[in-house]
Amino acid sequence: MRNLLDQIVANRTGALLVLLTAAFLEAYGDSCFQTGLYRSSGASRAFAFLIGAASLASYGLVVNVPRWDFGRLLGVYVVLFFLCAQMIARVKFGQTPSLPVIAGGALITAGGLIISIFGS
Repeated sequence: MRNLLDQIVANRTGALLVLLTAAFLEAYGDSCFQTGLYRSSGASRAFAFLIGAASLASYGLVVNVPRWDFGRLLGVYVVLFFLCAQMIARVKFGQTPSLPVIAGGALITAGGLIISIFGS
């Protein structure tokens, strides 16, 4: 698995796809825990926690198995996480982002671009 992920992240497109996958897994795992805590009971609560734990563990593997400088890619990752979280909030919970969330997202995106372009 390590060699495969190392090959994938060797180019920009592959690294972006792995970061997007990780961002989705993290946001989805968090949403499963929110579902388990506030929107379910009984067996469905346990299932939500189980899926959330599996998703977050997968996120940890996807981020930490490749040999890359994750700190250098953090700006892009934060932007992708924000976008995935907003998408999941909309699709799974029916939440539409407010104007402050959109404005904050624009600042997150600007910060990610600054880190990506000017970071060392």
